[in-house]
Formats: sequence, structure tokens, C-alpha cells
Amino acid sequence: MTISPATHAISTNPYNGERLSALPWSTAQDIEQALQLAAVGFRDWKQTTVAYRAQKLRDIGQALRVRGEEMAQCITREMGKPIKQARAEVAKSAALCDWYAEHGPAMLDAEPTQVENQQAVIEYRPLGTILAVMPWNFPLWQVLRGAVPILLAGNGYLLKPAPNVIGCAQIIRQVFADAAIPVGVYGWLNADNQGVSTLINDARIAAVTVTGSVRAGAAIGAQAGAALKKCVLELGGSDPFIVLNDADLDLAVQAAVAGRYQNSGQVCAAAKRFILEEGIAECFIARFVAAAAALKQGDPLAEESELGPMARADLRDELHQQVQATIAEGAELRLGGEMPSGAGNFYPATVLTNVTPEMTAFREELFGPVAAIAIAKSAEHALELANDSDFGLSATLFTADEARALEIAARLECGGVFINGFSASDARVAFGGVKKSGFGRELSHFGLREFCNVQTVWKNRR
Repeated sequence: MTISPATHAISTNPYNGERLSALPWSTAQDIEQALQLAAVGFRDWKQTTVAYRAQKLRDIGQALRVRGEEMAQCITREMGKPIKQARAEVAKSAALCDWYAEHGPAMLDAEPTQVENQQAVIEYRPLGTILAVMPWNFPLWQVLRGAVPILLAGNGYLLKPAPNVIGCAQIIRQVFADAAIPVGVYGWLNADNQGVSTLINDARIAAVTVTGSVRAGAAIGAQAGAALKKCVLELGGSDPFIVLNDADLDLAVQAAVAGRYQNSGQVCAAAKRFILEEGIAECFIARFVAAAAALKQGDPLAEESELGPMARADLRDELHQQVQATIAEGAELRLGGEMPSGAGNFYPATVLTNVTPEMTAFREELFGPVAAIAIAKSAEHALELANDSDFGLSATLFTADEARALEIAARLECGGVFINGFSASDARVAFGGVKKSGFGRELSHFGLREFCNVQTVWKNRR
């Protein structure tokens, strides 16, 4: 049989080009079987108690820890994440299960309220099976941060993974099997674009959640809207990282390097546009360039590696084109910016300075290890530059003035603001964006209730 992207999802090691696996796209029969299982699974799962479902989350976390090294190794081989970061992703995902198991049930309790001396109750009911179209950059965390609250709420979960991390998807499926989660409650399909359309338009799918590019989110969101189904979109970002004149530069530089180059820069909520107040700009740039240059790039399975290869060659090519376009537009290349020769989808830690709002690196998302630095004349100018974007996922602000930080935070057009620390997703706080970064929220009680039928029960209404 001929294997090609037209017929198979293909997983390739981005470090050495080795083909890891190839899986045929799901057929119409595969999709129908998965939907039948999902319908039966949801029918039974929604009848279980919240306490029972919470215990199953603990079981998932424990099963994941048992397979932790297997999972981490697969993440690294399939998408190039340095092994220490892959292990951290596994640990974070297991902790997510424990957190929701402990705190989630209370978030689903009925909320009584008084209505003109009468009683009304707000109940959180499950919706049905949720279709999840997930990306490759955090092939475990992205899946679990949606699946865990979705299952706790009594819904079913049907995963469509990114094609280059199908090995990770198979291990995740085994983790859920190890935890004795029924097949129809958690399922996955290797669906192509037409298969996703079929799923969205099937009555057995209640809603859709997507993490991915703006283009993918717009296409899937349009189909979900036409089918009158709820859709949560967590899309791209071009997050500003603002450093004001009174900032602690040691902390700011440390956070900037971690916030930009973690996962080789392939993070939706990574710092991408660095906006520096002019009084500290040159000092910050010198320290930042030195720290970025010191990052160790190499075999992602090596313990000392801090930068691995990018996940796919086409993504590296696109990033390099963005860098070259920005230089041609007048930016200064301070570090990196050259396409390496040899095996692997490597791209060096790169820093562009003198970036202005009309340039490619300012207007587009840079999904790789490239930092674009712009200079602001004042804190007010920095805020204007930060908001001058089609994206609005998160923002970082470094300043010693807490009152000013909170005032600026209130005016930043994004879903999350991180003061004196770089952005991150965490089970305890809501995560999501505005503008072209999407809508809806994941994590915390907001993510748990996102796919609930918020039902009013009004007793003895007169």
C-alpha cells in the first residue's frame, strides 16, 4: 500500500526524519462506529455520580504516572520537545487530574437562589459527547486540560488528534483504558477534514472544542455555527511581553528567555512581541541576547538540550520566511536567523530588534524560537503597541509599581495578564483569549462549566 498524507496520518521524528508510524485515515464506517459507542457511553456515563467520576480522574492521573516515561519519550520523538520539558508536561497533566478530582465536584453543586421569596436552583447538567480537535505542540496537556473537566461534568469526549502525534494519541487512549474509562466515554478518531465535518454535523456530537491555528478555528467554528453547536476556540497568539523602566531586569530577562524559547517557541501563549520602554531597552537586549545565545540546542532526548527541533519542516520554512521578510522591512538581526544545514528541523534562537508595527514579525504570529523586540517611548506607548494586534491571548508585564501594573492590566486586550512572571496555563485559573485568539474558556470552574447545560429549576413559581 502506498503511504502518503492523502491516505495516512504520518508521524515523523523531527530530529532525524525517521518515520515513526503511519495510520490510515478513519473511514465512514470507523466514524459511525465511534459515534455509536459515544452515544451509548454518554447515556451511561451521565448517570454516574460526580464522586464516582472524580475517582476516575484520580485513576487517570495514576495510570498516566505509570506510563509517564513512555509518554514523555513519545512526545519528544514525535514533535521534538526536549525530554525534560516533555516529562514536565506529563507531571503537569497528572496533577491536573488530581486537582479536578479534589476541587471539581464542588464546582458542579447546584446553586440555590431566591427569586421574589420563591426558590430557584441553577443546576449544571452534561451536554453530550464533545468533539475535540487538538494540536501537536502539547499533545498530552492540551488533550487532558479539555478531557478532564469535560468528563467530570458527565460528558463524553471524542478526540481528533493532530496527525503528526498519533503515537501520543495511542498512548493516551491506553492510559484511559488502564483507568477503566469506558471506550464510548473517551474515544478517538484519526479523522481527516471531511471526517471532522461529518462529526460536527452528526446529532450525536453536542459541541466542539478546538485548539489550533486561526485558519483551522475559523473553518471549524463556521461549521459548528451552521450546525448550531457550541464551540470553544483556543487559537493563535502574538503575546506582548512589556518591560517598563522600573522593572527588575534580572527577573525580566530570565522570564523572557523561558517565555519565548520553551518548547522551541511553539506555544500559543508564548511571549512573542517584546515591548521595551526605551530607558532599559539596550540593557535588556544585551542580557536577553546573551542568555538566548547560551541555550543548548541538540538532540531532544539528551538531558542537557534546551532547544529541540521544530515539529515540522514546513513550519520551520514559514518561520524563516517571516524572519527574512522582517529583516527586509528594516529590522535588525541580533542573533540567529540562519537556516541550519544538516539533519533535523532545527532553527536557532533568534532575536530581531527595531521591529515596528507594520513589520511581519509584529503583525503575524511567530510560532518558533524567534523574538521580535519593539521600543516604546513610555508606558502608555507600550500599552498602545501591546494592543495593536489581531490577537488577544495573554500578556506579560514587568514593573515594580503594582498599582500601575493593575491599571495597565485592566486596559490590556487579552484573556490573561501575568505581572512579573511569564504566561502559563494552570488548572486553577481560566485560560482563553479574545479577538482572533478565540473565545470560550478552559480550566478552572469556567472550563468545567463551559460544556454544561446551565439549567434553571424554579420551584412553585407563582
